[in-house]
Amino acid sequence: MKYTLGKKRKAQVWIETVIYTLIALVLIAGVLAFIKPKIQEMQDKAIIEQSIELIDGLDKKVLSAVEGAPGNSRLAELIIKKGVLEIDGVNDKIVFRLDESKSMYSQPGRKNISIGNINIYTEKKGSLNSVSLTRDYKTAYNIQYEEMDKLKTITKGPTSYNILIVNEGVDSESADKRIIINIIPTG
Repeated sequence: MKYTLGKKRKAQVWIETVIYTLIALVLIAGVLAFIKPKIQEMQDKAIIEQSIELIDGLDKKVLSAVEGAPGNSRLAELIIKKGVLEIDGVNDKIVFRLDESKSMYSQPGRKNISIGNINIYTEKKGSLNSVSLTRDYKTAYNIQYEEMDKLKTITKGPTSYNILIVNEGVDSESADKRIIINIIPTG
């Protein structure tokens, strides 16, 4: 009789251990299901804020290159952890786009909001958002990539990208006499 009672106690301890472990796992899964989207949203917001600083830094380099004489250049380092950076020579813009973002940086579908010279637009795409940050140079400068009016997309990468921003002087062939800013990869 004592022998059977001891086996029952051991079995009961194991059953309780398994039940408590299952309860703990369910609680952890529940907490993670709630917290993980919030963490992703905070990470995306941080990436957007870093990208605002990136575009603002590029803008300062462009303005600094323009302040000097033609031939003046500035080196810029680009670190892209998520999203894409577009150097749009056709439309004379620099655009950072973060698709599939959990963060809603501005009100989706509404008017652009501006931070300095950067326009921010959020578009709702299902449960996610597409956030674009744009610096438009159309009225002041002719942006080119490798001396051509073309679109260059720079994607995320494990290392940084280095570009040279060069003041090529006034575009004598155009009617509006804008300054040509040539962006050249250096690595």
